[in-house]
Formats: sequence, C-alpha cells, structure tokens
Amino acid sequence: MVGWAGLKGGALCSAIHAHLRCGDPFDVALVRGILNQVARPVRCLLDQWIYEGELRDNNDEFFVSGDDGVAEDKLWREKYAIRKPMLPSFVPHELAEKILLIGKSIDFIRRACRDRSPIGGSSRESKDDAVATIELTFGDVPGSPLHQSIDLAYRETSKRLLEILYTKYNFLGHLKAMRRYLLMGQGDFIRHLMDLLEPELEQDAKHLYLHNLTGTLESAVRATNAQFDDPDILERLDVRLLELSAGDTGWDVFSLDYHVDGPIQTVFTHDTVRRYLRIFNFLWRAKRMEHGLASVWKSQTSRTREIRWMTELSEVLHLCYTLGASMMNFVNQMQYYITFEVLECGWAELEKAVGQANDLDQVIAAHDTFLDDVTNRALLGPQSTTLLRQLRTIFDLIVQYQRAQEDVFTAAATEAERRCGNASNQVGFQEVWK
Repeated sequence: MVGWAGLKGGALCSAIHAHLRCGDPFDVALVRGILNQVARPVRCLLDQWIYEGELRDNNDEFFVSGDDGVAEDKLWREKYAIRKPMLPSFVPHELAEKILLIGKSIDFIRRACRDRSPIGGSSRESKDDAVATIELTFGDVPGSPLHQSIDLAYRETSKRLLEILYTKYNFLGHLKAMRRYLLMGQGDFIRHLMDLLEPELEQDAKHLYLHNLTGTLESAVRATNAQFDDPDILERLDVRLLELSAGDTGWDVFSLDYHVDGPIQTVFTHDTVRRYLRIFNFLWRAKRMEHGLASVWKSQTSRTREIRWMTELSEVLHLCYTLGASMMNFVNQMQYYITFEVLECGWAELEKAVGQANDLDQVIAAHDTFLDDVTNRALLGPQSTTLLRQLRTIFDLIVQYQRAQEDVFTAAATEAERRCGNASNQVGFQEVWK
C-alpha cells in the first residue's frame, strides 16, 4: 500500500490492480473485492460517457478529460483527450481510444449537429438494464463483457454520426464539389471560365474587381454542366484574390474558393481548405499554360497565311513552330500525369477509404492522406522544392514565348502592310508617268 497516498480514480485502480498478480487466492479475492468498490465510480463515469456523451468528472478521476473553453468548430479535434495518468492499467490503450471516440461522437451529434434523436436501435431503458448486469472485467480479453458493451456503443454512435454527416449535411456532395471545382474535375466549366476571364486576367492585378470576377463565374456556371449542380454547392463556390506582389497580373492572383461551415468543418478545416487552394493555384497555372499554348497555335494557324510570302521569316517561324510543339508536348504530358496518375488515382483511393470508414476519425485520416499524396506527387511537397522551382521557371518561359511570338507576328504584319503600301504607291506613280 506504500505510495498510494494522493492517488484517485483510474490511477488508484491501477495501483490496486497490480496486487492481483500475487499467488495467494485469499489475497487475490480480497484485492478484487477492494478493486470492485474503488472502480465503481470510474465505471459510473464510463457509462455516462459512452451512453450519454456527458463528462461529469468533478474530481478528475476519469481518464477522459475535456476543455470547455474550446470553440464548437474545434470540438472534435481539440476538446477531448485521454488523461494517461488516470488510465487504468487493465484498460488497453486501443480500448481507451474507442471509449474516447464514443463519447466524443455523442457530444458532437448533440452540440455540433443539433441532433437529439436516440442513437442505435435499442432504447435507453434496455441499455440501463444491460449496464446494470455487466460486471467490470479486469483484464484485456477482447471477448469480455466490458469489450462487448464498448464495441456495441462504438458501432452505434459512429454509424449514427456518419449518417448525419452524409445525409443532413451532404458531406459527400461537398467532398465531390471540392474535387470538381478546386481540383478542376469539372473540365468544361474550367475551360469556359478561363476563356471568359482571359481579357481581365491579362491586365495588371490591381485593376481587378471581385464583383466583375464573380459575375464572370456565374456566367461560366450557367453556360456549362455546372448549372445542374446542387444550388447549395453553387452558392458556396466563390472567387478570391491572393495577396498582390509588384508586377502581378490577374493570372497570378486569381483563385476559386469554396465556403464551408457547420459540422463538415471538422473535415474541411481552414488549414485543409488552404491546402486545396494551394493545389488549385498550381493546377490553374498549369492549365493556363495549356490554354496559352492553344492560343499560340491558333494564332500561328491564322496569321501565318498573312506573312508566308515573307521568305526571310521562314526560319524564325519554323523555330516558333518547333518550340511551341515541344512546349505543348511537355505541358500535355504533365497534365496527363497530374490528372490521371495523381488526382484520379488518389480520388479512387479516397472514395474507397471513405466508403469503408467506420468512424469520423477514419474519414478525416483518409481525407488527410489524400491531400498529402496529391501535394507530394504533384511536386508541391518539401522534398520537391527544386523540381517545383524548375517547373515554375518553365511556366515563366512559356509565358515569355507567348508574348514574344505575339510581338513577332505583330511586327511582321506591320512590315507586310508597309511593303504592300509601298508597292501600291510604286504602281500609282508608274500609272501617272505613263
């Protein structure tokens, strides 16, 4: 009994439980009887937690602790934790994590989801009877009554929470919206939006106005298949401008945005949305390269006819064609890799993981893994800093090439017009002389 002074709750249970290992049957029976009495308050706290989601631990005896100062939007991630010194030695850590998750799920359903309906198929009265007949089992045998009651409560509460998020708050719909808009899965919408925005984004960033960009966004929605999306999702889709730097054009600061609120913020936290926006900015810039090179090709096709008789430009034009084709091939290969090897494969794994998830923590873990994989494989991770810097340099060169070719065609057209004018004057002079 030495060293027990000051111990209470789970810590005291652990100290008493250690004496069950002695060989004397009388001592074991005595210790077990004492432990039954000492553990009774802990069991009452446990039952209140896993069946009501309430933590009435005024004396800090339970191994789950709560922080009432945590905001509601951070309830799931920050409010509750395991108090390790109070975790009884006969309760495995894996089981303690389940216990934590059960009460946290109930509290989340009640507070964040505003749902007071009964959880599970059995009534509260039948649960009370079941609890009354379950004796606290000292050991970590998976088939013990304690394990069975906790496993049942875990399955019921986790299933109910996921049902609420999937139906009442349309979590899967918002997840797919992130894929379609912030990860550019809605190809026709992105393409049309870029076509509409091109005149505005070509100008200096400080001349952009959010209300104009928002109007363009709405036009792109109405003109593409995005118009058939859920109205609630379309209302959350928005435009934002990134922080300006000297010399930035509209292309450098434009970004789509998606507003998230309510319980689904537990998955789509502010940090998570920022990660989506970072990926979007990279994909948007890559898409701009494809869009710009397509415009270059159209310009080459139409404007070359006007100046093809200027034989001294043949080598320059050939170089423009060759360089443009090489750039287009590079961008197409990169787009294929990002779209299919990174996004599509990662999305398929995410859908599978979410479909198999048994609780909200597993959904969050699957989603975080998806973003980690996309970030790293799309060269946005810390280990790819050098490659990303080189890729951005290539993007800058593509933009310079586009502008240089436009200058070449403009200068060539001006020179062709001048030569045609001189030729007309020469003919006119000869007519008068005659």
